[in-house]
Formats: sequence, structure tokens, C-alpha cells
Amino acid sequence: MAEKIILVNGCFFTPTSDSEDDPRFCDCMVIEDSKIIHVGKESDGAVHSAWQKGAEIINLEDRVVVPGFIDSHVHLFDFGLSLQKLDISTCESLEQIRQAVSTYAKLHPELPRLLCRGWRQHTTDGLALASMLDDIDPRPTFIEALDCHSSWCNTAALNELPIDKIKKACGDNVTCDSNGKPTGLLAEIAQFGFVMPHIATTYPSEAKHTAVKKGLEAYTKAGYTGVIDMAMDANSWAAFELYRDTYGLPMHISAHWFIHYEEDEKLLLQHVDEAIAMHNKYHPSKSPDLCVLGVKLICDGVIDGCTAALSHPYSEGEKLVDPIWPKHAIELVVKKAIDAGLQCAIHAIGDVTITHAIDAIANAKSPNGRHRIEHLELASEEDAKRLGQLGITASIQPVHSDPVISGAFPKHLQEYLQKRIFPYREFLDGGANVAIGTDAPTARHYALPNLYNATTRKSALEPSLPVSPNAHNVLTLSQAVTAATYGAAYSRFAETWTGSLKRGLRADFVVLDTAWTLESLLEAKVYQTWAGGNKLYQANYK
Repeated sequence: MAEKIILVNGCFFTPTSDSEDDPRFCDCMVIEDSKIIHVGKESDGAVHSAWQKGAEIINLEDRVVVPGFIDSHVHLFDFGLSLQKLDISTCESLEQIRQAVSTYAKLHPELPRLLCRGWRQHTTDGLALASMLDDIDPRPTFIEALDCHSSWCNTAALNELPIDKIKKACGDNVTCDSNGKPTGLLAEIAQFGFVMPHIATTYPSEAKHTAVKKGLEAYTKAGYTGVIDMAMDANSWAAFELYRDTYGLPMHISAHWFIHYEEDEKLLLQHVDEAIAMHNKYHPSKSPDLCVLGVKLICDGVIDGCTAALSHPYSEGEKLVDPIWPKHAIELVVKKAIDAGLQCAIHAIGDVTITHAIDAIANAKSPNGRHRIEHLELASEEDAKRLGQLGITASIQPVHSDPVISGAFPKHLQEYLQKRIFPYREFLDGGANVAIGTDAPTARHYALPNLYNATTRKSALEPSLPVSPNAHNVLTLSQAVTAATYGAAYSRFAETWTGSLKRGLRADFVVLDTAWTLESLLEAKVYQTWAGGNKLYQANYK
């Protein structure tokens, strides 16, 4: 490879703060080794000088070039593992689910258990009974919800779990009959604290290696040059570290260490101590390409499962749903983490939990810590403004607003709350940094359809569906691309070396076959992915 490369005849996205709808584009970029050394016009002196010194010239043929996408919220190891599971996300009924599982079981007699993903609760009217699965196959069968916050198990799967221990720790998250016998659904703490860790231990080392490899390959092909993992644990970390030491990593991976909720404050703080130790050992300043940024708390559930904590009851019931984390526990952990120099990332979907999360960060008095709140699907008007005032990043996943995914929300939410769904533009107008992610594997990992959701509120999965509510809160295309690149980099203090097409920054960029219009996003394709000046992916279409 030539020491210098001149990329010409491209549309290089270089946004300006005062031009959100009509961004500035340059037509040429020069890179040297791993860095960008010039962005401007092909007629510039720096370009002519590089050409005279024998730089390689690449004609991009009018393609659009943006900074490499950074998935600001992903569960990368789980995403890789999910590629090895049966995907039932397209099933629309119990009958279709049963048929898919039955077919899969017959095709894979060698598997010790059947692992499935993508169950959408409304396709079974919210029911998840072991008896619905028991006659399909005698092996343990785990069907993970699309949102990953619950698992639907057959009796064999329930029998291999420590059910008595789970019920003692979080009985409210285990659905039982009138006699106290589990019926098949385990959610929230039961899911994150027991079901997922149990399944993780069943994977052989070869499967873990494959998960990392396939996950990274899929992300590189989709135009990503970095990710922020949002629930790292020791098992996942070991897999990434081994892969890095053996093969190297094609992108930068930063992580927030998952803190499992415990009622026992001593145990809870021990989890924080573990995160602090990992942060100190794998600090971003020492290892920016594989580092631990801070902690991740999952403080409430999801709207589809009626487990997000709202200020009004769900339409199906009369009782309010409490957050998973009591407010005092959030404040305790956030304060300890912040005092140790860690960033905090808090999963908060319901308006009650969002307020608790913002209060905890505000009370810890760390305005420059770039702490984050994840999802923010039902933020109040007041809380939407507080994010910017407190320097909190609004970490959003527009794919969750896709009408195919959020279509059941109006059924669950009272009218007042329906008016507050996905207030993205309010976050930006309030001065908050906005970072876009996908939350894969709870949704597709593709960046371009995600941008389509962010800018149109239309469905990228079924474009004929009606627009989802509150379409006035969409972002412009420039705002969305910036949030998926610079905003994500800024959220992890990486904007000084990646996230933009600027002189001196790392040559992380993606070449797209697309026009700069909303309508073209669904047909847009990744042509090339470059990281650190190296071309990692080249499309083979013509």
C-alpha cells in the first residue's frame, strides 16, 4: 500500500454547527498511514504535493463518504451468539413459532438444547407457557424475547435452571401458577442475572470464538469502525481479549461493565469494585481500542413487556410498575462509580426511571463526566431539557421506533404517555449530545436503516406501515449521521481521535453508494469500510 492515498471524486461529509440541513461536502481526502492529513478540494496544494510524491489515487466515483459508524449501544458478544440461534422474529403467531422450532429441532439433532431469539410478545398475546413448547422436542428450549429482557422456556429448560434460587432472589420476575410453580416466563433480573449467565456457560470455546469473529465481520461489513458495548461481563471480556491477542481487532471496542442489581448493598458495591478494577486495568488512556469506560445499570424493563416504570399504569392494568433499581440504589452506585472516575450508563425507558437516573447523575455532581442515559423512550418534556443542562448524553436507538417494533406501544400506553414517545429532537434542541446505536441483538445492527428510522419515523422493515407517533421529533439526516459518528465518539471521550473527517484524526470512514436524501437510505449500500487507514471491507457488487 502507498504511504499516502488520495481519495478523489467523493462527497465527504464535513458538517458545520450552523448548517444542519445543508451540510458542507468536500470532494477530496488524503490519508497517510493511519491518519487523515487533508480534507478539502482536489485542487488544494496539499493534494498536489501528495500526488507529486507518488501517492496512490482512488476514484470514488461520486460516492458519499462519512466517518466510520460507531454503534453507541450494542451487546456485541450476545450479537455474535445470536447469529447461532434460531431467529423467529418474523413469526406472527404461536403456530408459526411452533413450526419454526419444530423444523429447527429436526434439522439439528446434534444440539444439546434449542436456543431461539426474536420472540415478539404480542404474537402470542403475551402468553409464554412451557406447555406451549413441551410437545415439540424433549431438549431444553429457550426462546429469548426480541428485547432480550425475558425468556420463554419449556419444562426441560426450567428444570436445568436453579429455579428455587431465582425465585428467592427475584420471585416477581418468575411467572408462576396459583401453586407457585413456574409456568415458563422469566424476565428482567431473572433473565439478566440467571438465564443469560446460565446459557453463556453452555457455549464451548469454539462457539465463543465464532461469536466474536462473526460479530466483528458483520459489523465491519455494515460500515462500523467502532462500538460501545453496553453490558460487558467477565465471560464476554475474556472472549474479546483472547481474540485481540490472537488475531487483532478490526475496530475499537469500549465497554460499560454490567452491574447486576442486588438488594444487599455490600454485594452491590462489590460489583462496582469489580468494574472499577477493570476500568483501572483497561483504562481508555492505556488501551483505547479495547477498554472499560464505566458501569451499566439496567434500571427498568421495556414497554412491550409492561416492565418499564411509568408514571401512569399500563392500559392493561391498574397498578404502577416499579423500577428494577430503587432510587437510593441508583444513587449509591452512581456516586461510587463517578467518584472513582468511571462513566455511568443507565438503562431508563419509562418516565419514572428516567427522572431517577437524571437525579442520580445530577446529585453526583459530575457535569463533565459525559454520563449517559440509554433508550429514553418516554422522557418528560422537563427531563428532555435537563439532559443538556447536565451534560448527559442521550443514547438513542431509533430502530426501536420502527412501527414494526413499537407498533404495540399505543395498546400499552395511556394517551398522555403516547405523546412522549421517542422525543429525540427535544434532546438535541435542549443541548444534549445525542449518540445513536442499535441495541443489537434486540434489533438489526445495520446503520443505514437505523438512520432512516431516526429521520422519518417510518418503518425500514415494512415501509408501507403508517408513521410512528410524534414524527415532529425526527432528526435531520445531518443530525442523525453526526449522532451515529461524532456523537458516539464524543460520548466516550474519543472525539479527539475519531468520529469526524478531520485532519489529524484516525482514518476511520465508510464509503456509501447513496444519495444524500432520506428516501435513498433504504436502498443505500456500504461500498467500503476503512479503519486506521486500512480498507477492511470491499463490496463485491457492480
